[in-house]
Amino acid sequence: MTRLIESILIPTDGSEGALAGARCGIALASRTGADVHVLSVVDVRIGVTDGAFEALEKDAEDAVDRIATLAREYDSALEVTTAVRQGTPFHSIREYATRRELDVVAMGTKGRTGLDGVLLGSVTENVLRTARTPVLAVPPAAAESAIDDVAFDQLLLPTDGSDGAAIATGWGIALATRLGSTVHAVYSVDTSRFFGSQEPGDLLEALERRGEEAVETVRERAAAAGVSVSGTLVTGPPTDAVLTYAADRDVDLIVMGTHGRTGIGQWFLGSVTENVVREADVSVFCVPVSAESP
Repeated sequence: MTRLIESILIPTDGSEGALAGARCGIALASRTGADVHVLSVVDVRIGVTDGAFEALEKDAEDAVDRIATLAREYDSALEVTTAVRQGTPFHSIREYATRRELDVVAMGTKGRTGLDGVLLGSVTENVLRTARTPVLAVPPAAAESAIDDVAFDQLLLPTDGSDGAAIATGWGIALATRLGSTVHAVYSVDTSRFFGSQEPGDLLEALERRGEEAVETVRERAAAAGVSVSGTLVTGPPTDAVLTYAADRDVDLIVMGTHGRTGIGQWFLGSVTENVVREADVSVFCVPVSAESP
């Protein structure tokens, strides 16, 4: 890629949750020089009359126009493309992004229900599980942020030492390089997996050693890219550890892989990522194993 991110897809259903995703996506596009694609999908699975379906299409067109106008008014240099499709929402989003080789999907994690729109929450979850490109997931807690208030100054990179985490680390460092961000690397030593009243010393030592190696790898990659970096081990369930660290350090964006390790002494980054996306009050940049390295 000639740029880190050349194109961003912003799906919308006209909801406030979708608007939150749009604001963050527009901010990222403006700061990386990416083109913007705005897409609304009319769910063909909803059984309605022809007249009602026409109304749904009109609502979709209005939703797309609202985001496109927001993007153009914020940054007149942005190239904005709009589209309305009929289909299953997450399939249509994934297909649109794949066929046009778009680099990132930016979307809210909660949307409308009922005949006036699609359930963007479940759509986001399905996109996260199946996308081959990174997904910038924006939680409801970020809904009130104006585009000018969207910050990318402090990036948190959780790691478990897996290939998935390594790919996410590459994206996180590339983003930090482009955006002038500081990187925080964190590894969770999950002692909740231990049984009995005594923590097995050998196992704890092995976990800490693996964690130090994983964090040091992030430090080395960030330092090589000229990015300011800190790294630490924390104790506790991974989801809680990531969310607590993000809150305590005023992190602006969490960058993490969608799949990681399983097994004793390792945590499944996939389930952790889903939980972080549901509970975080900052945006989460989710990187699948299949994502092209930046």
